[in-house]
Amino acid sequence: MCLGVPYCVIEARGWIARCSGPAGEEQQIDLALVGEQPPGTWLLTYLGAAREVISPERAQAINNALEALDAAFVGDHGRIDALFADLVDREPSLPDHLKDRS
Repeated sequence: MCLGVPYCVIEARGWIARCSGPAGEEQQIDLALVGEQPPGTWLLTYLGAAREVISPERAQAINNALEALDAAFVGDHGRIDALFADLVDREPSLPDHLKDRS
């Protein structure tokens, strides 16, 4: 399984950027699929390559989901609701293609 991880560009030179990711970890990210990006840009990365430019809000939501996975793995269920606060009080709905059309 491959998970997308948000990284923020610190500096870029051509098709490579030095980026900051989870817990402040720095990594060199390949920009070939998204083009050169200025510092402060958030990228959704897979296996060291940027696949999509994303908003800071989407980066936070993804980081929260990844942190919730970590919490679930160690049995810390108390943090999960806080990490999915945007979903806790929302009524779930089916996508249109799954709704009963009778």
